[in-house]
Amino acid sequence: MKKVVKRAALAAGIIVLGFSGNAFAERGYVGSDTCFKCHPGQYNDFIVSGHSYKLSRAEDARNRPIPLPPGYTWDDISYVIGGKYKKARFIDNNGFIITAAKDGSELKTQFNIEDGTWSFYHKGEKKPYNCGKCHTTGYQKEGHQDGKEGLVGTWAQPGVHCEACHGPAGDHIKSNELAKANKMMIQKEMLLCGGCHIRGDKDKIPASGGFIKHHEQFNESLRGPHNEANDVTCITCHDQHKSAKFKEGIRVSCASCHEDAGKSYATSLHGGFGVACIECHMPRASKSATKAGKYEGDVRTHIFKIATAADAKMFTDDGKFVAGDSVTLDFVCLHCHQDKDLKWAAAHAKEIH
Repeated sequence: MKKVVKRAALAAGIIVLGFSGNAFAERGYVGSDTCFKCHPGQYNDFIVSGHSYKLSRAEDARNRPIPLPPGYTWDDISYVIGGKYKKARFIDNNGFIITAAKDGSELKTQFNIEDGTWSFYHKGEKKPYNCGKCHTTGYQKEGHQDGKEGLVGTWAQPGVHCEACHGPAGDHIKSNELAKANKMMIQKEMLLCGGCHIRGDKDKIPASGGFIKHHEQFNESLRGPHNEANDVTCITCHDQHKSAKFKEGIRVSCASCHEDAGKSYATSLHGGFGVACIECHMPRASKSATKAGKYEGDVRTHIFKIATAADAKMFTDDGKFVAGDSVTLDFVCLHCHQDKDLKWAAAHAKEIH
């Protein structure tokens, strides 16, 4: 039966290498490498973006410049979580995230790419990998991938690949005529991205340790001025196939919509020094792996609006959620002006543009 399915897949032009089983081929998943044949530009942009790195098999990740936790070798690793921009975590051969040394003693097991440091991750816990819903393609909550106890659910392909957003491509690739009839899903609503770029309730923005938690762009955008109610979606600004880390991944400039503000800001002190709009309106108020200071994490917020009052609160009293609908001046101003205070920032904030 396996040979029959494999021959049928190959006859349809399906690249089956790396797929987890026939069940996914039968559901129409073909793998992102198959998409390259007709969409080489989008594929080449996407495959080097962060999405495809969300989860990788050890045999694919071992040639990347990622160190392993001390005492471990690649023979001990089944998958790598991340490893592109922010951090890398590691999954053992039983499918559990590595949180301690091999002998059970204390060990920092998360590698932070930005500064080359190691951090604890759920220190010493027996931590199953239950992140497949957002980190894989074709995810199903039932079963255990590769028969590994710690891997919760199964998937067609590790990492966020073409079919995670566009849906299974089996029918689309069978012939030119069928490709026209069976067009891939192209969803432009924010919810497509928002299904993963959120943590919990869409009406709340969770925080921890003095920063917004990472991957909250959807609920941040809903609270801020840039949302579908104002005819702005994620792909208004982002090229969904390219990395947002580089300017090629951003479709528009702030001034293309905010023309008057852009003109006045260009002649201001900050504008003259080349300080971009996003340094104030999208400060790094979120933290994924590392922080550069008390008010500078490693992920830009998507709230955009700025509270210019000195007594505005960024977080609730317990520090677990964002308090309002704006970014406060400590994150906006004091991550650069570290010798100043909120009173000084409030006195100058309204004069920027």
